[in-house]
Amino acid sequence: MPENRRLTAQERETAKEILEQIREHIKKASQEDNEHAFALRRYIYKNLMYDERGTPMQRRKLKTEKLLQQGAKCAECGKQFLESEEPELDRIDAVKGYTKDNTRLIHHECHRRKQLEKGFK
Repeated sequence: MPENRRLTAQERETAKEILEQIREHIKKASQEDNEHAFALRRYIYKNLMYDERGTPMQRRKLKTEKLLQQGAKCAECGKQFLESEEPELDRIDAVKGYTKDNTRLIHHECHRRKQLEKGFK
């Protein structure tokens, strides 16, 4: 599995500038109304996450397809998913997103173990 690309120092500075511009836009649009600013931040955050992860409905549909494709078994350990378990979508290459060819279903414990092995906490 490929390692996720990291920003260079210059790219991080550019990202910080973009973030500051967004904050200024929110401040201007909300006219210092905290509730309006909160709603704007939430809306922007949610939609940026959808750009990367797809909508909850899209991921739910993908999970159902993968469950059938994998015969209701974990792609990591091969054990059957229990009815009480919620399988997790695991991206093979994070950049390619949640697509049929780039995901597999695995147990939560298997997912956590993989993340720890990669150095994520």
